[in-house]
Amino acid sequence: MSHIRYLLLATVAAALLLAPAAGAKTHVAVALGDQSPAMFKQKNFKALHIKKARYTIRWDAYKTGYAIAQADQYVAAARKAHVRVLMHITTNDYRHKKAKLPSVKTYKKYVGKIVRHFRARGVKEWGVWNEANHISEPTWKNPKRAAQYFHVMRSLCKHCTIVALDVLDDSKVGSYIHRFYRALSRRDRSAAKLIGIHNYEDTNRHRTSGTRRVIRAGRAQNRHVKFWFTETGGIVRLGRSFKCSTSRAAKAISYMFSLARKYRHDVTRLYAYNWFGTKPNCGAFDAGLVNYKGKARKGYKVFKSKARSYTR
Repeated sequence: MSHIRYLLLATVAAALLLAPAAGAKTHVAVALGDQSPAMFKQKNFKALHIKKARYTIRWDAYKTGYAIAQADQYVAAARKAHVRVLMHITTNDYRHKKAKLPSVKTYKKYVGKIVRHFRARGVKEWGVWNEANHISEPTWKNPKRAAQYFHVMRSLCKHCTIVALDVLDDSKVGSYIHRFYRALSRRDRSAAKLIGIHNYEDTNRHRTSGTRRVIRAGRAQNRHVKFWFTETGGIVRLGRSFKCSTSRAAKAISYMFSLARKYRHDVTRLYAYNWFGTKPNCGAFDAGLVNYKGKARKGYKVFKSKARSYTR
């Protein structure tokens, strides 16, 4: 019997070694995406102790004074709140198939101005192009151009952290990632080691297939690549696909954290989108943790509770 007792004790000891320590953190940094600088002054925001935020800016912001002014306000508010900003370049026209694809020369000219302006204000984290494979973005059928933009961004922002490719987790994303990497030089391919994932589908339908697809495709191209959930969250309403429900959104937020934990060896950040809901409540797209007045929704309470066991 002594040998059986020894085996049992050994098994228990091994289990204790493998089990996470009480209060152990999941090493995925929790962050938020929103376009409003008012977020940083909110009491509910401060209670989350968020240290990272994401902001999207149109590639031609220097053609429109208001776009730079708005971004200035956001970055200034973030700095005052001691929050680091990931600034992500995006389209100037979200209507499907309406936006024009900037030439590499044009991208370098206008995005270069944006980078120089905000680097001087402390922004050192950049996204080359937001959700590059989505139909609302002019890069959606041109991964080669997205790859050329990455090369330009590397030259514009040396020693910066760069999200080389940012994608929606759709059924064809593997092909897009493959063609993006195939268009890169050997040096750029090695440097393209950070991919952003927009996985609303997985988060809100409680599945893993899209996230897994992106991770596998990225790893096949660069085995050192890491991933950020650059945009995800609980959808309160999305047209006819998701009718208005803060309860359903709260459940999705809980699952979002489960996804982050499941892929914690691949994913190092999670940017939930977004902070403020629409005015009036439940507009065509609404994923706010709080309503437009800043009042906490059910999703906020779940977010705050779950985020305690994650890093910042």
